[in-house]
Amino acid sequence: MSETSMRKSEPGPLREGQRRGTVGIAYAVAAYGSFLVVAGYSVAFVADTVVPLTIDRGGSETAPAMAVVINASLFALFGLQHSVMARPSFKRWWTRLVPTHLERATYVLATSVALAFVYWQWRPMPSVIWDLQADALRAVVWAVSMLGWVIVVAMTFVFSHAEFLGLKQPIQHKRGELPEQPRLLMPLPFRLVRHPLMTGFLIAFWVTPTMTVGHLVFATLSTVYILVGVWFEERDLTANLPGYADYAARTPRFFPRLRRARTRARVSP
Repeated sequence: MSETSMRKSEPGPLREGQRRGTVGIAYAVAAYGSFLVVAGYSVAFVADTVVPLTIDRGGSETAPAMAVVINASLFALFGLQHSVMARPSFKRWWTRLVPTHLERATYVLATSVALAFVYWQWRPMPSVIWDLQADALRAVVWAVSMLGWVIVVAMTFVFSHAEFLGLKQPIQHKRGELPEQPRLLMPLPFRLVRHPLMTGFLIAFWVTPTMTVGHLVFATLSTVYILVGVWFEERDLTANLPGYADYAARTPRFFPRLRRARTRARVSP
């Protein structure tokens, strides 16, 4: 066998790197697929429709007090996973075990698994707090709730949907491109509020034509987690992103400020 044919038969560092890059992209696509499944299930879960296990149906029958404890514990586990894995200090340790370009995809996959576990083990509390009867009013409320989900999805595309969900990083790695450095950008939604993604979640969770005890507990736990998670996120952003403190000082967190029209009083002579 000639030296040339031996070189062709050996994978070599370049081919091996390409193979690993392809595997990394496939892993990121699988993680993204898990996100799509769980995200779609989330909408049906909160809306109490289509899927077998929802916010008000299908779970194990549990006494109300115990149901609150179990559901709060589920959110605490999800909150630990979602917040701890997002901290820069954890990422520095984690990327010693997981390739840096797959860190975000792994985070997305872990979040999907944690949310799926919450939905699987959720204990419904179907006692009704309010239930709107007028069909037209219910339709309007459902439309507002769905608008919340539309905002959530739209906000993932404001910067880079692929980067936000871990698809872009392994592609960049395979191409030999360096990731972009974080910088403060302010497209329109972020000029109105600092966390428009969370605004969408709050609308989707709280606006409902039928509010049960279980739905109220879910919305309350979600809101508490959002407040805590945003506090940690903003602490990191203030420390690591120049200009963020000034931006945060002049921009509300979740809902735009209603500016009062300024009128000048005219003094008659």
